[in-house]
Amino acid sequence: MRTVRANPGNGEQNMTKTEKITFSLEGEEEQSFYVLEQTRIGGANYILVADCEDGDGEAMILKDLSADGETEGVYMPVEDEEELAAVAGVFESMLDDVEFS
Repeated sequence: MRTVRANPGNGEQNMTKTEKITFSLEGEEEQSFYVLEQTRIGGANYILVADCEDGDGEAMILKDLSADGETEGVYMPVEDEEELAAVAGVFESMLDDVEFS
């Protein structure tokens, strides 16, 4: 399991569509992504992040593994095919201009 730690750019838990979030993996360089949307399904929180704010880019769906009250978020890329398809479908219906391929 590969997890990433993230600090929301403005220090708040509620993310806006244009918020940038920085991820850091132990021993690796930090990377920033734009948070395009977030949702909660079956008691789990998910975020859709992309490397660019507009246009075509690389996107990932991350599952929030953080404990309640943590100041840093702990996220894992969604790899289970059924879970990924379900969450991607929710994000596609939420965002008119997003299509996963």
